[in-house]
Amino acid sequence: MMPVGLGNVLATSRFKAGDWLLVALVLLLLGFAALLALAETSLVRTSRAKALSLREEGRRGARELLSLVEHPEEFLNGVLLLVLVCQLVAATLVGVLSDQWFGAVGVAIAAVFEVVVIFVMAEAIPKNWAVRNPERAALLVAPPVAAVVGFWPVRMMSAGLIGLADLLMGGSRKAEAAVSESELLAMADVAVEEEVIATEERALIHSIIEFGDTVVREVMVPRPDMCTIESAATVSEALGTAMAAGYSRLPVHTGNVDDVIGIAYAKDLIRAEREKLGQDPVSAHVRPAHFVPETKRVAALMREMQEQQYHQAIVVDEYGGTAGLVTLEDLIEELVGEIVDEFDTEDPPVVRLGNGEVSVSSRLAVDELNDLLGVQLPTEGWDTVGGLLLDVLGHVPAEGERVRVGGLVLVAERVQGNRFSRVKVLPAEDGDPSPKLSHKASDG
Repeated sequence: MMPVGLGNVLATSRFKAGDWLLVALVLLLLGFAALLALAETSLVRTSRAKALSLREEGRRGARELLSLVEHPEEFLNGVLLLVLVCQLVAATLVGVLSDQWFGAVGVAIAAVFEVVVIFVMAEAIPKNWAVRNPERAALLVAPPVAAVVGFWPVRMMSAGLIGLADLLMGGSRKAEAAVSESELLAMADVAVEEEVIATEERALIHSIIEFGDTVVREVMVPRPDMCTIESAATVSEALGTAMAAGYSRLPVHTGNVDDVIGIAYAKDLIRAEREKLGQDPVSAHVRPAHFVPETKRVAALMREMQEQQYHQAIVVDEYGGTAGLVTLEDLIEELVGEIVDEFDTEDPPVVRLGNGEVSVSSRLAVDELNDLLGVQLPTEGWDTVGGLLLDVLGHVPAEGERVRVGGLVLVAERVQGNRFSRVKVLPAEDGDPSPKLSHKASDG
């Protein structure tokens, strides 16, 4: 039985039986608007990579979802237009019915209805649910939305809207990259926090992403650290040098290291020694050397090494001189970290000393030190901590010489002649004066 108050209102109003059709239409429009609001939020929040993974899992609706997210501009305009149409038509019908039923008071009633019902039921609730359940919502709405936006009137209206948007934006529809490198790194960090992946996996992801931007100069063995042999040396002498250094390949040069004529392989030298050819010049037993510029990307070099099947290359600078050498192991270490065997005697790249102090190799990349300590030391003009120290000081440091850079102090820890191999890094104190930095250093 109808409530007395509402019955009296309807009895005294110009209520018609056909008004129930308008009420049903309003409810239908609000339901469709809620579905489209759900689609708008869930589809926009779904990446192409996520849609691909759902399709590979065989989830229902994933095929339609992938086709939508691959070209979001083709569905988004249609969805937004239909949402607007549904809400405007529903609001108009509510206003007409309220005015007919309640007279002047109906305007206030219609306003309250539109704010509470249309906003809460057709906007807030579906969009919040889509935010909390993006995967379920996207799979749920993908099939009906694909059918709706594929309907030719909607498709034509969407095409018209896209054309208008292109005209207003200067005719450019070129999409930016869906995911940038910084976003991928942030996603890996979030995945670790949520225990989706392990810390080691995050480190590998960071290494892989940074691998593409690394050049050979940053990973090579520099010229002063190269172990080479004169071409006039005998096979026996070269084999002794290789065994003493623990290397399986030695660059062979004539006169100086800028004139490399080939690579001597320890296994070739051993074979020659067993064949009683130990007194032959080593130049008679070398293999061709590969030369690469110091600016070559390590990713491209690794592919080249795999395709041409070589493990060592001589790095040359812009003047044609030898800058260093790089091995396949150097490239792999950029991905998985240092590889140390039982014969390696190299100092560890980083040693923590306590109290916020660390001792690092002078060849450690400044970027790695920044990541290690969470600082922002300048990186323009040099690659290593040693290069930064030299640039800031302006001369070769004496052992124990210190200089302040930002909030840190760099100390030349181990110096031999014109070279220093270790740098101590410690927090700066008020008494540590800042030097007059070069232009590049001061920019950092």
